[in-house]
Amino acid sequence: MTMEKIAMISRYRIGGITAIISAASLTVVLAQSGPQIVASGHREILLQTTQSWNGKPYTHYPTGKPQLTTIKLTIAPHTALPWHTHPFPNVVYVLSGSLTLHDRASDKTLVVHQGQAVGESVDDVHRGESGDEPTVLLITYAGTPGVPTSVPAKGEKAEY
Repeated sequence: MTMEKIAMISRYRIGGITAIISAASLTVVLAQSGPQIVASGHREILLQTTQSWNGKPYTHYPTGKPQLTTIKLTIAPHTALPWHTHPFPNVVYVLSGSLTLHDRASDKTLVVHQGQAVGESVDDVHRGESGDEPTVLLITYAGTPGVPTSVPAKGEKAEY
């Protein structure tokens, strides 16, 4: 290969590398400049309540430092969770499937479908049951550090 060809190949390689570095630098600058449009988002209230699904009012929040906990819970088809309670308010959002809630003391039930949210009961023994397909829930608890989000009823296994 002649020196002239080597020099030409080198110029093309250097030009290509320069173009790549320039494009990458421009991408970083554009990414740092933030959004191009400032506008309000669309809000859809999924749940706003002062009582749980079984009609019992929420009376207080726990004392102490607040701690929010969000979990994703998957329940196999045709499965009932163990009976349990929650020591503080929480919200359940059904990502997929359906959830039938059962209140042990009152025998009330409520079916919650995909895309719906419900406020769970506090200190009332209850459980959820899936339908014909897996049920996937997003649950957010308004609790305090060191306090469990779910407490098994006497003689029951843990909910999760």
